[in-house]
Amino acid sequence: MAAKRKTKHPAKPREDLSAPSEWRLQHGDVSVPIREADPETGTPVRHRRAVDTLGMMLSNGTVTPEMHEAGCIFRTLFRSAALDGMSTSQLIRLPGSTADRLSNRQLDARRRVFAAMDALGGDDSPPGSCIWFVVGLEMSVREWSARSGWSGRPVSQPFAGGILIAALAILASHFGLQPSSRAA
Repeated sequence: MAAKRKTKHPAKPREDLSAPSEWRLQHGDVSVPIREADPETGTPVRHRRAVDTLGMMLSNGTVTPEMHEAGCIFRTLFRSAALDGMSTSQLIRLPGSTADRLSNRQLDARRRVFAAMDALGGDDSPPGSCIWFVVGLEMSVREWSARSGWSGRPVSQPFAGGILIAALAILASHFGLQPSSRAA
């Protein structure tokens, strides 16, 4: 019987247990890798869970279902309007092509986003700025309050959360999801 050769495998990177429980990625916070068994095969898998600010606020009872839906509508319109700044580079660009033009769907989405921003008092108002960055660009409330805040001035995180709640109430009224007497 031949002796088994021991082969050296490269060391697997260990999980950093001292890492924070939330990691910041492109579109929001995600949890550290979670190890679970795949429900179909039973094999172990590692995955991360994204943190949904609007979903957390709904589950905590901080916002009403109408306010949550208004935030989801705004986020969908914002993405459809291509206002998130994410774009792909084009390998071939022909002069006079329609690549620089917006589609009718994008134009309509932009019109609706700007109408919602007007209802919030514009992009320089506290609710307008908060909705643009937190819901549209999916920045965390903590990050918005510390970095951007209102007109570049940092605001406390509890105050920023209040601004977001008020802005969602205004959006719910704007989108016709609740009577305007209940907003604010």
